[in-house]
Amino acid sequence: MQVPKICLTLTESTIENNLALVEKYRDCVDLVELRADFLDDNESLHIRKFPSLAKIPCILTIRRLADGGKYVAGESSRAMLFARAMAFADDQHQENNFQYVDFESDFFVSSLQDAAMAFGTRIIRSYHNMNGPVSDIVKHCDEMRRTVYEIPKIAFMPKTLDDVKNLFYETRNFSEYEHILCAMGPMGVASRILAYKTHSFLTYTSAEDGENSLKNIGHIDPFTLDQVYHFKKLNEHTEIFGVTGWPLEKTDSPKLHNAGYKMHSMNAVYIPIPSNDIHQTIKFANEIGMRGLSVTVPHKETVVSDLFEVDEHVKEIGACNTIVQKNGEWNGFNTDFSGFAKALLEFTGLKNLRRKKVAIIGAGGASRAVACAVKILGGKACVFNRTLSRAEQVADTFGFDSASLTADSIGKLKKYSDFIIQTTSVGMNSTEMSNVQNDPIYFYKFSGKEILFDVIYTPEVTPIMQRAMMAGCRVCNGSEMLKYQAYEQFKIFTGVEYD
Repeated sequence: MQVPKICLTLTESTIENNLALVEKYRDCVDLVELRADFLDDNESLHIRKFPSLAKIPCILTIRRLADGGKYVAGESSRAMLFARAMAFADDQHQENNFQYVDFESDFFVSSLQDAAMAFGTRIIRSYHNMNGPVSDIVKHCDEMRRTVYEIPKIAFMPKTLDDVKNLFYETRNFSEYEHILCAMGPMGVASRILAYKTHSFLTYTSAEDGENSLKNIGHIDPFTLDQVYHFKKLNEHTEIFGVTGWPLEKTDSPKLHNAGYKMHSMNAVYIPIPSNDIHQTIKFANEIGMRGLSVTVPHKETVVSDLFEVDEHVKEIGACNTIVQKNGEWNGFNTDFSGFAKALLEFTGLKNLRRKKVAIIGAGGASRAVACAVKILGGKACVFNRTLSRAEQVADTFGFDSASLTADSIGKLKKYSDFIIQTTSVGMNSTEMSNVQNDPIYFYKFSGKEILFDVIYTPEVTPIMQRAMMAGCRVCNGSEMLKYQAYEQFKIFTGVEYD
């Protein structure tokens, strides 16, 4: 099986800055794509010399606005720019020429095509749909590929995870000729990491901190693709695991799990599967042959209905954060409660929570796991939630008190303030000062005696943590909880202790 290549897409506005990125990532990419549509006008005059300066195989792309690019000057001007970039080919040193050029499926200029053939430049014949999926992918590629020297490329923006599933389904056995396939956006990230499954010729990457970031269409930076996902070592024998949730913008789980696979010399990979529909996630996992999944918000409760069997902790908690496929069926486990308990006791130095009163903020899957841990550790708790009925459901399950998450409950919050455990997603990815949007108890004034544990770990210090620290409270984020529950997941997935 041919290993897909890693292509670095260059979107800086100057040749100099693009060359700097080539040097930065040279050791972990196979070729680069110069996106000339991002270049300043005066820089476009120097495109022709780029391959000789980069000293790495180069693709020339001048993407028009309708296909997700920035070129707006018109087709005649674009054709002239292509011609200038491909002119005066070096017959003696082919590496000084663009080895590939990207022409859209409806862009036909015979002189450019003849020049590409004469100079040994292969044509990537591309089709982009920025608004939805593409069906009959193999047939579409067959129709685009006019000559055996052309490489058809299809990139589309999925609307659902089912659209990505269909990409893998339709291309299971598509290996007759070289092609490039990818689903864009957050939901399409699996098509980039698992490019070997669609037999794609390459996968596109770009700099994480470039001046024109392509994160919005799902690009991963080359270091992450190489060092976290070990892209070049993935093959048809690789066992696939992952994490699903929505929006799943940032997660450290792939780093933890993939480091474990590398440490134990396992042929396995752990990837993010952003999805707002857990039922579609299960179907997707079945299609690509996933062995196990970590489940995060908002699916920890809804996933239970898709499972064949669950352990006693899932039954008690009513939420599941770990599912494993066995004999064609999915079974569920919960490692959140034990991960939280271990992290909390390690942080405080306590052996249990006897005679401690705990405020649990939120009533989702994480709240249920925390409530289970508090009960096991002997603490007394009150569950606070904006929707009181949901707080009552969690509290009744574990024999705790409940209250609405409003300023009217300040008195009860003070009563249960030995420990305040924040279990919601409020404050995730927020670096602003505490306010009504990013702090679930913005109305509460810390005395400095409370111990605050926020299950969020991104950012490292959330707005509520910052406010509690300023009052003199001891605070802890969810990073250690993440590690401990992940170590248990790793063992459930592989049968091997993480370390």
